[in-house]
Amino acid sequence: MCRWLAYSGGPLRPSTLVLDAQNSIVAQSLNSSLGAEPVNGDGFGLGWYPSGGTRDDTPAIFHSTEPAWNDANLRELSTAIESPMFFAHVRAATHPPIQQTNCHPFRYEHWMFMHNGAIDEFPKIKRDLTMAVDPALYPYIQGTTDSEVLFYLALSYGLRDDPISAVAAAIRKVEEIGHAHDIRFPMQGTLAVADGKTIWAFRYSTQHRTRSLFHSVDIPTLLEMYPDIERFKIFDRRAHLVVSEPLNDLPGVFLEVPESTVVVLDGSGYHHEAFLDDEHEVERSGEPALHG
Repeated sequence: MCRWLAYSGGPLRPSTLVLDAQNSIVAQSLNSSLGAEPVNGDGFGLGWYPSGGTRDDTPAIFHSTEPAWNDANLRELSTAIESPMFFAHVRAATHPPIQQTNCHPFRYEHWMFMHNGAIDEFPKIKRDLTMAVDPALYPYIQGTTDSEVLFYLALSYGLRDDPISAVAAAIRKVEEIGHAHDIRFPMQGTLAVADGKTIWAFRYSTQHRTRSLFHSVDIPTLLEMYPDIERFKIFDRRAHLVVSEPLNDLPGVFLEVPESTVVVLDGSGYHHEAFLDDEHEVERSGEPALHG
């Protein structure tokens, strides 16, 4: 479907991760080893919060329908700016069209959101889902994707007050409407939400066979594991990453996020919580687990 990363820590040039890592986001756009589709060339987005800003600062967003590997502006921007928190996303479109308003991350006020996965048979239930969006928020939906509707559902259910409960309510609405239309597994995906100070990353699917998600180990542990790798020394002790797939092949650097889990990343590090894990028992198929 898509690939994404979320960074939080000391101000960093996004190019360090978007371009320069062994398995960077740009590299994954060309050849994703864990993705449902190996090529993610249907546009990309970069969203970042300013250095020295406050929690209420609006993040900057750059979207393009060009493949990430072929966009000179991405290289210019990602090497010129520094940010303490940023999102990067490369898209493999589930549903057309390919347009800037369908590129992630999405933004509302000081919130950012991105998604890897899909709402199954979205065109079939799109009307019902969009009708569940708060009428005051509906005019802000600019594109045609299931992901953006999911974001605005979460905002409608109180994202600004309680992100975990709001995302849970939005997903349950997707499942409720999907099941009413005989869709067996309506929800699939990994989600990231940020408010400028905290990142919430969710791994969940109705089938409980969710697309891949990892987070990095803390920097002191990383430096203890690999003291001779100079590249790792550019990261400050607060640096943390959540990614669709690891950015390198070194053992122990990235840890898989468990199924039905939300990772909360703030100034004190990572915190894991169970997320919609046992509220409803879902029939599991005999199909192999999904990658991506």
